[in-house]
Amino acid sequence: MNTITAAITAVGAYVPDFVLSNKVLETMVDTNDEWITSRTGIKERRILKDKDKGTSFMAIKAAQDLLAKANIDPLEIDLLIMATATADMPVASTGVFVATEIGATNAFAYDLQAACSSFLYGMSTASAYIQSGRYKKVLLIGADKMSSIIDYTDRATCIIFGDGAGAVLFEPNYEGLGLQDEYLRSDGVGRDFLKIDAGGSLLPASLETVKDNKHNIVQDGKTVFKYAVTNMADASELILKRNNLTNEDVDWLVPHQANRRIIDATASRMNLEESKVLVNIEKYGNTTSATLPLVLNDFEHLLKKGDTIIFAAFGGGFTWGSIYLKWAYDKK
Repeated sequence: MNTITAAITAVGAYVPDFVLSNKVLETMVDTNDEWITSRTGIKERRILKDKDKGTSFMAIKAAQDLLAKANIDPLEIDLLIMATATADMPVASTGVFVATEIGATNAFAYDLQAACSSFLYGMSTASAYIQSGRYKKVLLIGADKMSSIIDYTDRATCIIFGDGAGAVLFEPNYEGLGLQDEYLRSDGVGRDFLKIDAGGSLLPASLETVKDNKHNIVQDGKTVFKYAVTNMADASELILKRNNLTNEDVDWLVPHQANRRIIDATASRMNLEESKVLVNIEKYGNTTSATLPLVLNDFEHLLKKGDTIIFAAFGGGFTWGSIYLKWAYDKK
């Protein structure tokens, strides 16, 4: 029997219509376009303005986009993994709801939370299910409504994050394409530097937590930046060395879109020319779990069968890693 690898065979995406530009942010907080662009690379981000719609709305749209483009019956989906840091609600699984809403009623589903590394971890998980031989179609969705946990008077966070969703389908491959290797890590020291204080079992929601603004994300930007630059770059460099790859062997770097300077530092460590680095942070900001699939969707037309792709991400917790994948198809 041929060895099974897990390959991405389709992609889909959704971003809200409302554009929150740097110019608009200038009217909300003490900042300006030049400052934001020079430090983050972000020009605008998309915001899901409808208060009655959560992360699941965008996830459903991204999944439906994938299913329509790939002409796949949702009943064929065996498993749906929902990578998100902003689930619709604390208990009922967002992924389960999404699976039902898209008609994937033969699938089991669950949520996976590793902050900005959620999708990267989800790639590893989806691949393992495929490689087990028990499952043929695993739908991995990365989606976050970051605007729901942002304080728009806090210029340290409100300039960075946006809303969006992306999806990929993993299927068995017998040509040696798909996921080749992974290097995933975590360190609990990050708990103090990027977090939401209230709403969990440690500090349940109360009148006081709401009054004290404890339900929005806060971060120590300098510390997070330092860890992100070091760990994303280290992981990417290690995955190359471990697989005897040089910068010439790499066709594309797909980095988490957190900050342009972090992306540039990772590419520099890998000695990659700028043309090989896929970046769309200027359009969407940091969409957390959605950044990697949104990049794949935006640049799908450039990806060719057999291309060597390196994925890299860093997230709160801290969580980080890199994945080496060979692309499995040419866009029709």
